[in-house]
Amino acid sequence: MARPDTAPRPMELVWPSKAGLDSYVSALNRGWARDETRPGSGSEERAQIETDAAQFLASLVDREAKGPPVTMPDGSQVPRLPGYKCWMWDGEFCGSIDLRWQPGTQALPAYCLGHIGYSVVPWKQRKGYATRALGGMLMLAAGEGLEWVEVTTSLDNFASQKVIVANGGVMVETFITLPSQGSLTKFRYRIDL
Repeated sequence: MARPDTAPRPMELVWPSKAGLDSYVSALNRGWARDETRPGSGSEERAQIETDAAQFLASLVDREAKGPPVTMPDGSQVPRLPGYKCWMWDGEFCGSIDLRWQPGTQALPAYCLGHIGYSVVPWKQRKGYATRALGGMLMLAAGEGLEWVEVTTSLDNFASQKVIVANGGVMVETFITLPSQGSLTKFRYRIDL
């Protein structure tokens, strides 16, 4: 993966870094939040960055799940899984995509909605960035030894459904999330690697 710089170019995945942090904060200031299920998560991240930017960046790549528990939409906490986040970058921050897994198994705990999650900032949507980012993350997932991944989406998120299908996703079920996740109806897709 490349390191971010300021020259415009095609979107690519980059590791979170100090060089791209100002652009990331700018997206937060414009109202984007990596965790759309938790209102206010953008302000929480800004506060973390202001307190200790290096620690915030380090927390985005946690392959050994050493970080604190994950806060669910209802405020409860669950154990962190190993994983990492990459930034979508085209000369500036475009969005985030993350991979998580459970060591020793392909399966995920019930509280984890999928191996991969992604979000593109609103002003960069409809440019194919999510499709390219998911394709790139699938290669990284295969490199982690995963044979397949699950990705979930809301029933009305047609854009995300197209992204998943474009990357080989096959819908396997409609399900209801745990009460701690809002008891929402979702689609679960599987992508063989």
